[in-house]
Amino acid sequence: MRSIWNGAISFGLVSIPIKLVNATESHSISFRQIHTEDGGRIRYRKVCELEDREVTQGEIGKGYEDADGTIIPITDEDLSHLPIPTAKTIEIVAFVPAERIDPLQMDAAYYLQAGGAPAAKPYTLLREALKRSNKVAIAKYALRGRERLGMLRVVGDAIAMHGLLWPDEVRAPEGVAPDTSVTVRDKELDLADALMDTLGEVDMEDLHDEYREALEEVVAAKAAGETPPEAPAPAAGGKVLDLMAALEKSVRAAKESRGEAPAEPEKAEVRDLPQKPARTAPKRTGGKKSTSTAKKTAASGTARKSTAKSAQGAKKATASKSTAKSTAKKTAAKKTPAKKTAARKRTA
Repeated sequence: MRSIWNGAISFGLVSIPIKLVNATESHSISFRQIHTEDGGRIRYRKVCELEDREVTQGEIGKGYEDADGTIIPITDEDLSHLPIPTAKTIEIVAFVPAERIDPLQMDAAYYLQAGGAPAAKPYTLLREALKRSNKVAIAKYALRGRERLGMLRVVGDAIAMHGLLWPDEVRAPEGVAPDTSVTVRDKELDLADALMDTLGEVDMEDLHDEYREALEEVVAAKAAGETPPEAPAPAAGGKVLDLMAALEKSVRAAKESRGEAPAEPEKAEVRDLPQKPARTAPKRTGGKKSTSTAKKTAASGTARKSTAKSAQGAKKATASKSTAKSTAKKTAAKKTPAKKTAARKRTA
């Protein structure tokens, strides 16, 4: 990989010669500007305003435009002698836990390549120290005409550096969140959790740029004089009127996409309620009760008579028992004096 910056890492009194190389690359398809009538390329020519002629790349340098429009030339030699220690050095200023770094600050990523055999030992020392501490290094460095902030961390057997925005370059999220009061129910959170569990995790290596692939198909078809493939029908959308229903539908769709059979909702058992017999109002004929009412009255009268007879029979039986008991007592009383007389005679 081609280096874009050469310098050293300053680790206290330890200096590690390194080369800075890009850690990422763009795979996006770029287009050229053309003349739509004949397909000719549209190019931009670099012309000197004073001489009114096109200049070569070797004739182009840097300049700072002052407030009054005056151009002050700045050479590479001037930039290499800036009065700061980070002009050619990545100066480590602190070691902090990785959680302290806000991902919003993340910028471009680079690999720090050891600069030759003398850098192998101190490079390895810094890498292993970062591993054992579970921390990242915060550093300052100068690149492309400005001082920047960086974060050093271990990636495999290499040390990577992420450019960081300065804290004052990150905007506060004011006016972004909804300004209306919203209540989220526990059931909605449960469904959201279920959707997250259903989607599960993903291997980042399996993700790819489908837009670029589709664009390549269009370019290939046009180059072959064929009709480009048709775009798929857009997914059915619409306003979300019921959040619960949308979450449930999302969970079912996610399970189906993973080949899981969605659970069928339980069907409620429907039973017919027993019907009560209809109550018929008694019919009246000339002010007299109906036959059924008369029968009920007669039956109740018969029941009363039988109850009375039973009560009278019970009273007679009770009286007979009482009479028998009193007779038995009198008889027993008469026998007692006769026994006493017989006893006296035997004694004499």
